[in-house]
Amino acid sequence: MSATVFNNARIVDPSRGLDENGTVIVADGKILAAGKGAANQGAPDNATIVDCGGHAVLPGLVDARVFIGEPGAEHRETIASASRAAAAGGVTSLVMMPDTAPIIDDVALVEFVLRTARETAIVNIFPSAAITKGFAGRELCEFGLLKEAGAVMLTEGRATIANALTMRRALTYARDLGITIAHETQDRDLGASGVMNEGLFASWLGLAGIPREAETIPLARDLMLTGLTGGRYHAAKISTAMSAAAIARARNEGAHVSAGVSINHLALNENDIGDYRTFFRLSPPLRAEEDRLAMVEALRNGVIDIIVSSHDPQDVDTKRLPFAEAESGAIGLETLLSAALRLHHNGDVPLMRLVECLSTTPARLFGLPGGTLKPGAPADLVLVDLDAPWLVREADIRSLSKNTCFEGARMQGRVLQTMVAGRKVFSA
Repeated sequence: MSATVFNNARIVDPSRGLDENGTVIVADGKILAAGKGAANQGAPDNATIVDCGGHAVLPGLVDARVFIGEPGAEHRETIASASRAAAAGGVTSLVMMPDTAPIIDDVALVEFVLRTARETAIVNIFPSAAITKGFAGRELCEFGLLKEAGAVMLTEGRATIANALTMRRALTYARDLGITIAHETQDRDLGASGVMNEGLFASWLGLAGIPREAETIPLARDLMLTGLTGGRYHAAKISTAMSAAAIARARNEGAHVSAGVSINHLALNENDIGDYRTFFRLSPPLRAEEDRLAMVEALRNGVIDIIVSSHDPQDVDTKRLPFAEAESGAIGLETLLSAALRLHHNGDVPLMRLVECLSTTPARLFGLPGGTLKPGAPADLVLVDLDAPWLVREADIRSLSKNTCFEGARMQGRVLQTMVAGRKVFSA
């Protein structure tokens, strides 16, 4: 494997609190050195020299919430196509949700994902597995066997476990095995008929609303059960100020909790739905601007730990429908970093904090390699022009599905090169 030297780079590595100009040296698939003094080591023989021109080198992004159609809905997204989209967006590792057909609730399906990823993917693919068999919310899966097979988290994907006893047992079982329960919360009854955030704007559009309490009531239950069991709980996607307050409270009381937020809920609000634009029908729904600002504040102050794309491919047949009939979800692997950089450019969140939430922390939370430029770490990195302007166009999207919230959006900050284990997998 050839060596690569990135000279004249702005190196941003939250794992070491590093933001300085210097050199990154990659050899044998590992980081050999990274920092302002790295150039003193000299370049390895026959190394490829890259003049970064002052552009940023970051640890590759780690996206902890990605939905992929394979197996069962390969027309929407395959593991191979998702990996190409990820590479273009600077994502070097992703956690695949178990929402497939069949649902990933046994060892054979975890092994299928890993085998297919080895054969077809150009980035690191880590499978998650279901908490309950068939997402039925009753019988727990074999957590120990799933972990041994390679599942890195347990989750019901888009579903919410309604039964408190089932959730208590899941947290206890997972605690004993040292694996995290990641849960997206929406009360089945409160949110049953709603299609967007409950409020004045929903009334103007004549659409049924989903109250904030539909998210926070089951979340509050989960947090109390986490304190009761001593388990490790990750709130997969929160979207309201009340949810952020609940996370902060539980953490202050000593519960082992973490939280994620979709980039969509940091960058957009309910007004973006506009004239019934179905690409903006999401779960949880886009909230009011006050909640979006609360998500940004919670990210900045550490209440929210990670940012996810919540990449959820949907085809024309499920999106080109009246708003109330369209499926929820939007793709996001290719726009994750650029959309997040909006928060850097407008001064809302420091760059170091953004990279920490996009790379270093998700790798740490779920025990994944990467998320760092420390010597000896896997050479998973991304070279980024933080200021380059570009336009999101459907024709350029690598995902098989095109349901992006950012179609036609002007972005600032673009991936120039992505490297996984020392191998270049994307170049602009």
